[in-house]
Amino acid sequence: MSREGSLEAPTRHPIAWRDEAFYDAEALDKEMRRVFDICHGCRRCFNLCDSFPRLFDLIDNSADETIEAVKSEDFGNVVEACTLCDMCFMTKCPYVPPHEFQLDFPHLILRARAVEAKQGKKDFTQRQLAEMDRNGTMARVASPIINWASATTNKPMRALMENVAHIDRTAELPTFHTRTFVSVDKGDPIHANAAAPAYGKRKAALYATCFVNYNKPATGIAARAVLNHIGVETKVAYPGCCGMPFLEQAELDRVAKNAAKVSKELVKLIDEGYDIVALTASCGLMLKFEWPLIVPENADVKRVADATFDIDEYVVDVAKKEGLPAGMNALPEGVTVHLACHARAQNMGPKAAEMLRLIPNTPVDVIERCSGHGGTFGVVKPTHDLAVKVGRPVFRTAKQQGRGHIVSDCPLAAQHIVQQVKELAGKDGSEAKAREPEHPIQIMARAYGLEFS
Repeated sequence: MSREGSLEAPTRHPIAWRDEAFYDAEALDKEMRRVFDICHGCRRCFNLCDSFPRLFDLIDNSADETIEAVKSEDFGNVVEACTLCDMCFMTKCPYVPPHEFQLDFPHLILRARAVEAKQGKKDFTQRQLAEMDRNGTMARVASPIINWASATTNKPMRALMENVAHIDRTAELPTFHTRTFVSVDKGDPIHANAAAPAYGKRKAALYATCFVNYNKPATGIAARAVLNHIGVETKVAYPGCCGMPFLEQAELDRVAKNAAKVSKELVKLIDEGYDIVALTASCGLMLKFEWPLIVPENADVKRVADATFDIDEYVVDVAKKEGLPAGMNALPEGVTVHLACHARAQNMGPKAAEMLRLIPNTPVDVIERCSGHGGTFGVVKPTHDLAVKVGRPVFRTAKQQGRGHIVSDCPLAAQHIVQQVKELAGKDGSEAKAREPEHPIQIMARAYGLEFS
């Protein structure tokens, strides 16, 4: 007899992407119909993203309001709207494993995209955007020109990009830097604060992540400054991208190769006594949870998963176990903290908010909704408007809170939120108080008065 939902912690099974049956379109269609029928009868996930309203409308508007009456080719609209944020799996669905229904909606969508890719249905632009190491290495050489060309104020170039590459002309794009985080660390080494309580007790290898290394080195510089200030010895490591952009495109063989390459280097640092600290939420999720599901037989991947911390999680851990040095200054303008989906999916609690509440006399507001961005999802023309629609409750709340800083563990989410808050403010003739997207660790650096630009 089946149970009506489960109260047990969700568990996930390894992804059988190397089995030929994984790509069987007929078997996939059968499984999608099984899962979609259960989702239609439950609907607890209706407000998480647009996938579920699209699914429910498909069934409700079918001839006899059943999944059997829905055409298989219409499932593509449901697949398109999923950002693989994992929130349905982690926070809403009562039928995830170990429940006997065995629902894993995000990984079902991942399989659907893998089958589409096998059939040659590949999006050229999104696959080029996913080549983070290639793009970052090339772009740093000509970063001023690339940043000029990709600015939303450069209307002729953005119109051209929209027509040729299908990148929405209104979406803010990440900028590139001539000096990556790795090059900054090599050229300007700093040392742990010998007066801090944690001095001599902790060593952290900062996994730079592709985004922080090429697009947002300020986040890495802030993380290094904070950790050194609280007494943690640091070393910057970047053997390569974790493969999250490839996961979004269901290029699971590319993810597996990156996992093997990066973990092989990171285990050397673990052997030297370093903890692995990820600077971007999505990358932390990859190292901790997704890699072990894609290459479960890889011992290096298992060791890296066990040794990895999110940066906010790590600072909170140091604060609890070793203590922090005094000297944090209040930030009375306050902080709006967006808890990124991939930080929540790490099942570690709201560590960004917990960390920032260590700062005295500083208002901290929390937003626990999806921003709607999801990697390339928020910048390409076919889904940009949907990304804005999904994130609208977040933008309204952040504007209403009116804090001086808007932060997120996800750099793309932070950029998306700040851009839309500014646009909302512009429509009613006001001005957004937050001037730039930030990572929570940058707020900690500000509180300690540390340089990170």
